[in-house]
Amino acid sequence: MCGGFTCSKNALIALNILYVMIGFLLIGVGVYARAASIVTNLPIVGGILACGVILILISMLGLAGAVKHHQVMLFFYMIILFMLFLIQFSIASSCLAVNEEQQQQFAEQGWNTVPPELRKQVQDSFLCCGFNATSAAEAGPSCELINKECCMDSKDDPSCHCGPCGPLLEDKIDYAFKLCGGLGIFFSFTEVLAVFLARRYRNQHDPCYLPARAVFPNNYQY
Repeated sequence: MCGGFTCSKNALIALNILYVMIGFLLIGVGVYARAASIVTNLPIVGGILACGVILILISMLGLAGAVKHHQVMLFFYMIILFMLFLIQFSIASSCLAVNEEQQQQFAEQGWNTVPPELRKQVQDSFLCCGFNATSAAEAGPSCELINKECCMDSKDDPSCHCGPCGPLLEDKIDYAFKLCGGLGIFFSFTEVLAVFLARRYRNQHDPCYLPARAVFPNNYQY
């Protein structure tokens, strides 16, 4: 029967194997999100990365508990997984709730904290200078070389200069937030299912271990 001990065990094992793959997927999504935005040191994306690593470790605990039907492992597995659900759901919801203005604030904070070499790499890649118009004006000599590339067709125009990098990164930053938030919300609800299965499996009796009264009936007096 599907609700029996063996079915619950196999379902929990399969779900934890799925979680291992989800953990690697979350790590890949977080890495891609950072690579897509290039300069943004986004703490929310970092939270998705941390959840991916923690999910893999918890899945290993769940696999061990499911295979051995270990009561203590399954108990801590349920508690930790439910806490991870709360954290992951909160982070994913934050990703979806962040508006464009807040995204730009996060991105500008990241731009101001990264090394100058990385900023130069971004400016060379996108042919831009500074994060916004203000920072581009303050950049001064650091944008002279990139301005020459931007103004190849307007060498005689002294007012010609590269535009800021912020507007060029808006779409990539928004896509990274939405992708992380959507995947985080979807997979966080599967963790609730894992908690339910673990609780049910933990309270079921292993048919391979019969009660002592059934094994040694002569040792009991009625």
